[in-house]
Amino acid sequence: MNKLAIYHKSDSLYSFALDAETAELRLRVAKGDVKSVKLIYGMKHKFCQKQENTDMRLNCSDGTYDYFTVRLRLKDKRLAYVFYIEGADGEKCYYSEDGASKTYDFSLAYYNFFQLAYINENDVMGKVDWLTRAVVYQIFPDRFCRGGDGESDHITMKWGDKPTPTSFAGGDLWGIIKKLDHICALGVNTLYLTPIFTSDTNHKYDTIDYYNVDPHFGGNEAFSLLMKECKKRGVRVILDAVFNHCSDKFDKFRDVAENGIKSPYHDWFIIRGDKPVKRPLNYEVFSSCEYMPKWNTANPEVQEYLCQIGEYWIKEYGVDGWRLDVSDEVSHDFWRLFRKRIKALGPDKALIGENWHDSQSYLIGDQFDSIMNYAFTKAMLDFFVYGALDAKGLSERLNGLMMRNITQVNSMMLNLLDCHDTHRFYTLCGKNEGKLYNALAVEMFMPGAPMIYYGTENLTEGGYDPDNRRCFDWNKSGEFTEKVAALTSYKKLPALCEGDAKFYSDGGLFFAERYTDTQRVTLVVNNTNKTLSARGYTVGADAHKITVQ
Repeated sequence: MNKLAIYHKSDSLYSFALDAETAELRLRVAKGDVKSVKLIYGMKHKFCQKQENTDMRLNCSDGTYDYFTVRLRLKDKRLAYVFYIEGADGEKCYYSEDGASKTYDFSLAYYNFFQLAYINENDVMGKVDWLTRAVVYQIFPDRFCRGGDGESDHITMKWGDKPTPTSFAGGDLWGIIKKLDHICALGVNTLYLTPIFTSDTNHKYDTIDYYNVDPHFGGNEAFSLLMKECKKRGVRVILDAVFNHCSDKFDKFRDVAENGIKSPYHDWFIIRGDKPVKRPLNYEVFSSCEYMPKWNTANPEVQEYLCQIGEYWIKEYGVDGWRLDVSDEVSHDFWRLFRKRIKALGPDKALIGENWHDSQSYLIGDQFDSIMNYAFTKAMLDFFVYGALDAKGLSERLNGLMMRNITQVNSMMLNLLDCHDTHRFYTLCGKNEGKLYNALAVEMFMPGAPMIYYGTENLTEGGYDPDNRRCFDWNKSGEFTEKVAALTSYKKLPALCEGDAKFYSDGGLFFAERYTDTQRVTLVVNNTNKTLSARGYTVGADAHKITVQ
């Protein structure tokens, strides 16, 4: 038995509460190395004298490890436990905080058992239930639809021309209102809008005024009507919060540029010197964009200012959540405060970080509910586009992603194939409709909320920014739109919202299962150029099948 591969840690993603009375425990071991794992557990203060035991199940495998899991309904919120492991080679051992041992002295267990010392209800990561059932549609407003009631003198391109970094097509919120029936017909129940606040760029990630919707988009009047029309249809709205940086035309930064160290806002930004200077640059910015000065989110005044913005759009307009731009470059301290302030307005207000990488430190209940799942995006690209993964490799990759976070977080992840920051998936897969359709199917089966980038339903093409932000072609419609709607309809099934997930492969086919006690839904994907069969399924080239039991 490979004892070096055995891993568990208390009060972590390997040991956490699902609710006030339920714990989930995970044990990692070398792949194929362990025959069985038994959990020996009991009430913390009586564990030395009295223990119970239960078998753990092999939940999933990635490329290196097997993961055994168990869920315990607790009579007492103080849990102590150790593991008893039987290797495939017949070797047996106990595993405690002291590591692996051939024997274990239960009379002295209080020194080295694992524990959930006490499940305090306010420490339990809650779920935003509607997010587990969401089908999200992302819109880049300038390129979606012209409604005709916003300002138009800024338009610099014909609708449908290829965009440049600075071109304006004239899409607005009135246009989104006009097309809500189309959006709802796709099975969408949640809109995510890239920034809508006052800015002089088409993307508006450099905010000038956080309290007003840009006149290009129709102003606050258009947003108010959009919220009303969405609520009529049962559609929730997530806005983009750009709290890492702002525009250099933002009034507080302009005050600093004019008055330097004498400005009351000098410490609202991170400036090395009395005044911000662009040549050479002496203040922190987003990326290398000198026109996007970075907020000093360690400053309590800045924290209060940004929290009030987050609260305002929820209180005044009923916004359902925030997507948090460049969230991994903003201080943890601020996000902890922001969560408390926003969740005080309702625990169902969603907070989704734009973190591209493993983000466990943000996802333990004190900051975000979830993140945009770019690791899932990469897995889809490696399988369907780059050929870096076969069916077995994809199942192992997805299993590994599931083990990155606790169960509640997995159920709220924002899963995407593409967005305003990536190449269009359809273009990357060589405009292969079958591959796109299969990838969307896998997206529906991944725990969390699938996000569809506007135009995917009519096979919009596009390379990297700004080509990925083309205008929606409203003269183009067809069968693929109906196929997308057929896929999103599966998200109404309880198993795809609340069920556990299992990913595996057989005979070159990829299998995804979602299941509850009463329902099992299976997806089988063939990502090859020939018909394949396994486990009673026969699937044609670049196709998939779904069964509901």
